[in-house]
Amino acid sequence: MLWSFTYFFCLLAAYYILRPLRDEMGVAGGVRNLQWLFTATFVVMLAAVPVYGALVARVRRRVFIPLVYHFFVVNLAIFWVLLTLGVERQTVARVFFVWISVFVLFAVSVFWSFMADVWRSEQGKRLYGFIAAGGSAGALAGPAITIGLAGTIGAVNLLIIAALLLEAAVLCARKLEVEKEISSERQDAVGGGAIDGILMVLRSPYIAGITLWVGLLSIAATFLYFEQAAIVAAASEDPAVRTRIFATVDLTVGLLTLALQFVATGKLIARFGVGPALALLPLVFAVGFVVLAAAPVLAVVIAFQALQRTANFAISNPAREVLFTVLERDEKYKAKSVIDIVAVRGADAAGGWLFTALRSLAAELRAIPVVAVVIAGACLFLAIVLGNRQERRASAARTERGAGRL
Repeated sequence: MLWSFTYFFCLLAAYYILRPLRDEMGVAGGVRNLQWLFTATFVVMLAAVPVYGALVARVRRRVFIPLVYHFFVVNLAIFWVLLTLGVERQTVARVFFVWISVFVLFAVSVFWSFMADVWRSEQGKRLYGFIAAGGSAGALAGPAITIGLAGTIGAVNLLIIAALLLEAAVLCARKLEVEKEISSERQDAVGGGAIDGILMVLRSPYIAGITLWVGLLSIAATFLYFEQAAIVAAASEDPAVRTRIFATVDLTVGLLTLALQFVATGKLIARFGVGPALALLPLVFAVGFVVLAAAPVLAVVIAFQALQRTANFAISNPAREVLFTVLERDEKYKAKSVIDIVAVRGADAAGGWLFTALRSLAAELRAIPVVAVVIAGACLFLAIVLGNRQERRASAARTERGAGRL
C-alpha cells in the first residue's frame, strides 16, 4: 500500500510540475486554437493506443510499465533541449501541450491498471482513497515546486525535476512487484491483439457504460477548461501571471483533495457505495455551470475549477477506478486504456469543437450552461446504473472465490 502511495505521489508530482507550463503554453499557442490542440491530441491517442495494446499483449508487466515511463523521460529530455535553445517557441508550445495531454493519460492509466491488477474490489473500496491521496500529495508538491523554483532555476529546468520523479515512480513500481509477491502467472503478458481494447468496449455493456460516463464528463470538463482559458487570458497578458494563476488553482485543489482523501474517501465509498460517489462530480458540474453563467468572472471560474477537480480527484475518480477491479485481467489493461485515453481525448476534441461552434454563434451565455447541465444529468443517471452493476459483479466474484475455497 505504501509503495502504491509513493508511486502515485511521484507520478502526479511530475505531472503537476509540468501542468502550469502546459496551460501557459496553451494560452501562448492561442486560445482560439485550443480546439485544434485537443483534436491533435485525439489523433495522437488514436495512433498510440494500438501500439500500447500490442506492447501489453506481448511484454510482461514488469517490463512494459518501466518502458512506458522511460519513454516519457526521453521525451522530456528532448523538450528541455528545444526549449533551452529557444527553437520555434510557439510551435514547441503547441507540441508540448499535445504531448503532456497524451503523457498524463497514459501514465495515470498504466498506474490504475496496475492497481486494479493488484487489489480486489473490496480492497479497492477501502484503500483507493489512501492510495489516491499519494497522488493528491504529489499534486500539492508539484505546483509548490513550480511556484518556488520557476523564478530561481527557470521554468524550462523544471522538466529535469519532472524526469527524475518519473524515474522514482519506476522504482516504486518495481518494488511493488516484489512486495506484493504476485504469482508468475499474473505477471505474464496478457496476450491477444492490438485492438482488443476497442472490441471489449463494443462487446460489454458495462465497459461501454463506463466509456460513456467518462466521455460525457470530459466534454463538460472541456467546456469549463475553455471558459477558464478565455477568462484568464482576458485577466492578464503576462505569461508569468497566468502561470501563477494556474499553479494556484492546482495548489488549492491539492490541499482540498488531500484532506478529503485522508479523512473521508475510503469511508464514504465503503459506506454509500460506488454509485453515489460517482454521482458527486456531475452534480458539481450542473450547479457550477449555472453559477458561472450568472457570473463569468475570474474568481468564479477558479472556484468552480477547484471544486470540480476536488470532487473528481477526492471522491469520483477513486470510485471510478473501483469499477475496473471487477473486470478480467486483459480488460483492466486494454479496455481501460481505450477509455482513459481514446474516449477522454475524443470527448475533449468533440467538446472543444462544440464549444467553438456555440461561441461562434454568440450563444455561449445561453447554450453552453444548458448543454452542460443536460450532460451532467445523463452522467448522474449513468453513475447510479454503473454503481449497481459493479456491486453485482463484485458480489458474484466473492461468491465464486468462496465456492473455489470449498
